[in-house]
Amino acid sequence: MKQKYTITAALPYTNGPVHIGHLAGVYIPADIFSRYQRLKENDVLFVCGSDEHGVAITMKARKEGITPQEVVDKYNKIIKDSFEDFGISFDIYSRTSKKIHHDTAQEFFVNLHEKGEFIEKTSQQYYDVGENQFLADRYIMGTCPHCKNEEAYGDQCEKCGTSLSPEELINPKSTISGNKPEKKETKHWYLPLDKYEPWLKEWIVDGHKDDWKTNVYGQCKSWIDQGLVPRAVTRDLNWGIKVPVEGGDGKVLYVWFDAPIGYISASKDWAEQTGGDWESHWKDENTKLIHFIGKDNIVFHCIIFPAMLKAHGDYILPDNVPGMEFLNLEGKKISTSRDWAVWLHEYLQDFPGKQDSLRYMLTAIAPETKDNDFTWADFQGKNNSELVGVYGNFVNRVLVLINKYWGGVVPEMGELSAIDESVIKGMNEYRAKIESSMERYRLREAQQEMMNLARLGNKYLTEEEPWKWYKTDEARAKTILYISLQICAKLAVLSEPFIPNTSAKLTEMLNLGKIAWNSVDATNLLPLGHQINKAELLFERIDDDIIEAQKKKLEEKAAQKALEMAKAEPQKEETTFDAFTKMDLRVGEILEADKMKKTKKLLQLKVDTGIDQRTIISGIAEHYSPEELIGKKVMVLVNLAPRKMRGVDSEGMILLSENAEGKLFFVEPSAGANPGDVIA
Repeated sequence: MKQKYTITAALPYTNGPVHIGHLAGVYIPADIFSRYQRLKENDVLFVCGSDEHGVAITMKARKEGITPQEVVDKYNKIIKDSFEDFGISFDIYSRTSKKIHHDTAQEFFVNLHEKGEFIEKTSQQYYDVGENQFLADRYIMGTCPHCKNEEAYGDQCEKCGTSLSPEELINPKSTISGNKPEKKETKHWYLPLDKYEPWLKEWIVDGHKDDWKTNVYGQCKSWIDQGLVPRAVTRDLNWGIKVPVEGGDGKVLYVWFDAPIGYISASKDWAEQTGGDWESHWKDENTKLIHFIGKDNIVFHCIIFPAMLKAHGDYILPDNVPGMEFLNLEGKKISTSRDWAVWLHEYLQDFPGKQDSLRYMLTAIAPETKDNDFTWADFQGKNNSELVGVYGNFVNRVLVLINKYWGGVVPEMGELSAIDESVIKGMNEYRAKIESSMERYRLREAQQEMMNLARLGNKYLTEEEPWKWYKTDEARAKTILYISLQICAKLAVLSEPFIPNTSAKLTEMLNLGKIAWNSVDATNLLPLGHQINKAELLFERIDDDIIEAQKKKLEEKAAQKALEMAKAEPQKEETTFDAFTKMDLRVGEILEADKMKKTKKLLQLKVDTGIDQRTIISGIAEHYSPEELIGKKVMVLVNLAPRKMRGVDSEGMILLSENAEGKLFFVEPSAGANPGDVIA
């Protein structure tokens, strides 16, 4: 019986193109798994689409001086074309700006509203009187209460990394007009996640501890253990899906609520275009729903969306959510704002016909359980050593020899040696090995097993040397090359999920018909007398100059972006000498430094100020290791009022500068300065 699958890939946000981090974390894993299940002849619906609502879209539109619709139209085309050119095999790539999605999301909201699943809460929120609109958190800017950054947003300070609420900002202002916002009463609908906490604990913590990935399970358990709270499903905004009930004027569905419903609306879109049955993919309890996501979306897909589906009552719940960690680039975090990224559409232009080289590399370093790093040198190595040197070399030699000796006709297999029997036994074990890894979502491991099959063939061919036997014992040469051809045929099938363009090209060269996954263990996939075609190179070497050009391009783009961002910040409001003299700046020496638990950004420092030894919390953990700080002389604001951070009182502030690339540098006293010296 065919298993029915609904496979989703996180909807890419349409305020920019997609980069290799997106590919490694979501789209390649989802495509590999979908292709694999199709090869097994299962019933697969693989859905995705553009996520086109939310504040980030409106901010992008305002920045570029165009409408939100123009923003999403622009990037939807870039993203969709890139996916198609890269071979991501979606059954449907839809859009959340389509009417079918608006209708579906509104119907979903109304269903929950009529069942009484929402709670309504009235609160005071910031309002820009001049612009006559409520302000989303990202449209509010002020001074961070922790690090005094004067350009902290209402949801987070991007300098020290602290999560904030607009009420915590000092001197908040509207980023739209610059006006000081006022508080105004507004009503919103909330999904009471706390109501579903006992069920979620039973379903996830108890029910999925053995089959969900540890990184996914751990994040979910942490959230549930901390206790869930109601979450707003609406917000005051003009761009988005209108709230379709009384009192919803001027409000839209929160993007986190409408985006996952996009999987359902995309399925409906597919059904309208193909005549397919979308309901069987969402309402049949025998269907397996699989979400492929990055780690920043784990909570939404494992806790919030399932709670929504449970509340609705008509839909199945996810069987698995194989979330990935993050991919770094050349040792640094990928940053879209700083243009530190390899964009998919640019890669396709720079490396025409080399889609599979990137697919192979990103699968080989997939951040399945922890963050991983992409380097151009490793990319070159994987391509040249493994794809060219192993897979391509093996296939090319086999096909060239068959065409040279027997005109491309599959020869007869003769008497088998012990080595032959061992190779035949070994080559027929790889389907099961790959399948075992696939079913556990260990796609790196699965691809490695596929390449191990190529290694087996390459080693066998090299050691048995059929070109030598051809002169003295043609029957032996025929046997070796017959077995080698069967390995090639297996590779054509088993590599399709990972490197589909290569698989298709090899299938054509072998003149191979359609072979299902479960039939690949046969030893006569290419029978005696079968005619194959001429050999063509499957891969090309990538030379050093091409790699150096990519490194240079990456650095130059980042440098150019840094220049654009390097304009000196405007002078702050004028102050007085008396106000300045109230600040007590002293030389300090760092005596101890430790990372704070449950944060990547903060270090807890023990500083000798000459007055005393005190604790200061500083958001520099991503720039300096604790070890390199011991003994460093620094400048300290010692009379800053203490502030509790992560449960620890921070008694002062260390002075640092920040360059256009976001790197922090100490403002250091000259040699000879001692702790306690006054900075005047």
